[in-house]
Amino acid sequence: MQIRLMAACCVLGMSGLAATAQMNAGGAAKAPEAGTIATPAAALDSELSLVEAELMGAVKAMPAEKFDFAPSAAIFVPGQATEFATVRTFAQQATHVAQANYFLFGSMSGLKPDVDVRAIAKMTKKDDVVAALAGSFAFAHKAVATLTVANAFEVLKSPEPGLQTRSTLAGFGVAHCFDHYGQVVEYLRMNALVPPASGK
Repeated sequence: MQIRLMAACCVLGMSGLAATAQMNAGGAAKAPEAGTIATPAAALDSELSLVEAELMGAVKAMPAEKFDFAPSAAIFVPGQATEFATVRTFAQQATHVAQANYFLFGSMSGLKPDVDVRAIAKMTKKDDVVAALAGSFAFAHKAVATLTVANAFEVLKSPEPGLQTRSTLAGFGVAHCFDHYGQVVEYLRMNALVPPASGK
């Protein structure tokens, strides 16, 4: 009995050491070693988390009174012939991403949004927009978690062009976020604000 107890203590102790070894100085789990095989869900979720942090930081950085800001001819060179009438406001950039997240990640996973996605387009207040965008990322993470080795490259019927599979739609969802992050950064710069991710 005593030998079994000592063996159990050794196993628990070694498990604790292994768990501690997997933690870096910041308390987060270490990244997998190069050469190991990641799951489709883990790989895409990592990219989703990266763009979520950058985009959420940028949207939160814009003051509430600037959520109706949009680039206009007045900002640029006098006499410039570019048309700005259809350019999105800052709020519309963020709500567009939120709606697209529900659409793209819902399409790749089959999950149904638990919010009125159409109503997001009408939001103009900072708190509402930030909450809607955060909710769309939470939904996207749930969707990405449904990816497996078996279904990652299952071909889907999709309105998006090209050969669409679960993983390519998820990848497109991440790329779409990065696309609009680049635009949001310009909006911040036009208002003399440094995007949080650029200030690190």
